[in-house]
Amino acid sequence: MGLMNVHPTAAVDPSAKIASSCRIGPYCVLGANVELGDDNELISHVVIEGPSKIGSRNKFFPFSSIGLAPQDLSYKGEPTRLEMGDDNTIREFVTINRGTVKGGGLTTVGSHILVMAYCHIAHDCVIGDHVIMANAATLGGHVIVEEYATVGALCPVHHFVRIGAHAFIGGGTTITRDVLPFSKTAAERGTHAYGLNSVGLERHGFTKERIRKIHHAYKLLLASKLNTSQALEQLRSEPDRGEDVDMLIKFVESSERGVIK
Repeated sequence: MGLMNVHPTAAVDPSAKIASSCRIGPYCVLGANVELGDDNELISHVVIEGPSKIGSRNKFFPFSSIGLAPQDLSYKGEPTRLEMGDDNTIREFVTINRGTVKGGGLTTVGSHILVMAYCHIAHDCVIGDHVIMANAATLGGHVIVEEYATVGALCPVHHFVRIGAHAFIGGGTTITRDVLPFSKTAAERGTHAYGLNSVGLERHGFTKERIRKIHHAYKLLLASKLNTSQALEQLRSEPDRGEDVDMLIKFVESSERGVIK
């Protein structure tokens, strides 16, 4: 650990493993069993407790609290973990908690993620790559957020909920059931899925043919007179449905809390 990269007011536990290319700003606190990979930047007043393993090129803004004990009454001080990937931006006052024994003991945050100010990622959550969480979005324990999903500002997400890949959740939406992949979901006149997140899919390089197939699946699921089981059966019978629709079918079939339609 290069001393020139650590501000003299920072407190770093001797057991922490910090790459020499990291920059640790004023009044940061790094606890025992913290590992930081290459080129991480802690601007100031950042707290990271362990066991936590952080990848490379992450940027932590002031007053973010990373890897602290879970907010769960069953937690009794067990050495649970947080693992985070690379190239993430963690803004002011974000809290990300370690896991619990009953939840597998691990909170996982992927790579290329933007977590805006005042967000909360609770114990045992699994956050996929390229996720965006807008200001004050809050995830209960055991939430799964799949790749490229966007959780809007001020959205509370119930524990054990899944948010599907490429989904977009509008601001201020309370989420208590699973959010369909590729969907736009918002709280206007009650929480509903309002069809396909077509703009997001285009931005992420989906071809018109891929989007057409997903749109067809959504028409069957959301806008036809078929119930969910009938719509899934119809989709399974279509040989050219594609991998995206297969993922959508599997997501709905495996839902334990039910999906927002």
